[in-house]
Amino acid sequence: MIAPEACFVQRRRAMRIHYFQHEPFEGMGGMEPWFRGRGDAIASTHLYRGDPLPALDDFDWLVVMGGGMSVNDERALPWLVPEKALVRSAIAAGKRVLGVCLGAQMIASALGAKVYKNTFREIGWWKLSRERDAAGHPLGDALPDGNEVFQWHGETFDMPPGAVRLARSEACLNQAIAVGARALGLQFHLETTEASARALIEELPGDMVSGPYVQTPEAMLARPERFAVLNAQMGRLLEALAAS
Repeated sequence: MIAPEACFVQRRRAMRIHYFQHEPFEGMGGMEPWFRGRGDAIASTHLYRGDPLPALDDFDWLVVMGGGMSVNDERALPWLVPEKALVRSAIAAGKRVLGVCLGAQMIASALGAKVYKNTFREIGWWKLSRERDAAGHPLGDALPDGNEVFQWHGETFDMPPGAVRLARSEACLNQAIAVGARALGLQFHLETTEASARALIEELPGDMVSGPYVQTPEAMLARPERFAVLNAQMGRLLEALAAS
């Protein structure tokens, strides 16, 4: 006879995902189907249209997306101040926090680090290199290494206190940083889909100034199969963050 407890399989509790969106055209991309496939609940705050911020207890996982503004634009965009405060509180509370591009800069700024113009704009497909000791971090093995990833940024940041660098690129030193095992900032984009790349190209043409690390729209959209590879890498990283 099989004991009743042997027949019981514990189900994973669905997580409450909340993401901050800073532009109408820059959403979660390839992350959304990953979360929905797990049965997680997704809520959002669209800061550009004045949505109120959630309470700290309203979510298990905070995702901070990108945007064309700077985290230093507090005078023009006063909502940046309470947003940074909530990011800081979420990290301190041990929530999972993932920042992408502007979101990574938001994490750095919220923790007291300086955000400023990078030497080069980095836009398009550029190789990412993991740090030598990244494998010793719970999230390090899930990061791409030597792969081309999608980039779209003109600013960078100093390392905030307590953070470790997990990856870099030729054009930008701080490409992936972690604060503990549950807060991760990515300067690059693994969530980008072909549709979201086209939206960036259409909405931010002024970003594509001539430079050694700025590709043409044609180069960025060539070989569209790369986006599926990119999103699969995002899934592996989200899995590692979920398990942390």
